[in-house]
Amino acid sequence: MFAAGESNRQRGVRYPSLVMELRLRRFARWILLVVLLSAIHAFAAGDETALWEALRSGNHLALLRHAVAPGTGDPPDFQIGNCTTQRNLSDAGRAQAERIGARFRANAIERAQVLSSQWCRCVETAKLLDLGPVRELALLNSFFRSYERREPQTRQLRQWVSERDLSQPLVLVTHQVNITALTDVYPQSGELVIIRRDEAGELSVVGTIRTD
Repeated sequence: MFAAGESNRQRGVRYPSLVMELRLRRFARWILLVVLLSAIHAFAAGDETALWEALRSGNHLALLRHAVAPGTGDPPDFQIGNCTTQRNLSDAGRAQAERIGARFRANAIERAQVLSSQWCRCVETAKLLDLGPVRELALLNSFFRSYERREPQTRQLRQWVSERDLSQPLVLVTHQVNITALTDVYPQSGELVIIRRDEAGELSVVGTIRTD
């Protein structure tokens, strides 16, 4: 570290300057990290703003995975219309659904077409959004336990969406398996997937909005 023959006095002079240089380098790296994180945050915020604008503009829709419902699948005695036989939203999930509705309103979407899977956790999520009347749509029902329905049901849903009037924002509350089959996106609970429908009726993912 020190040159041969260098005196103790010379070493004493150099040592503080080396310490200062190291401190300056660490400080510069810290500043760079702060700048990069700020840039990432600003980009994400701008990207989300663009997604909300797209949803308001027509020819776009939002797929929403139901809010937090602890567990996987449903009990063996599951019955549509009987919530006691199903996996349901937790208190955290209900609060999340209300926050999602507030996010819509904060982004100038007061009302929307809201359709839901017939599963109770989806219907409850849809109602807690408070964006308007909720209609149940069997095409949004989960095929987690009946995977043979994946292809035909997804094809039918794609056709249904291609014919839908999107002049008012459309929100489809459904399940992870349904969203992944349609978009190749694996959403978290309460995550929105924004979809664009082109003039030919083809669907493409514009982006996602996390709401946790």
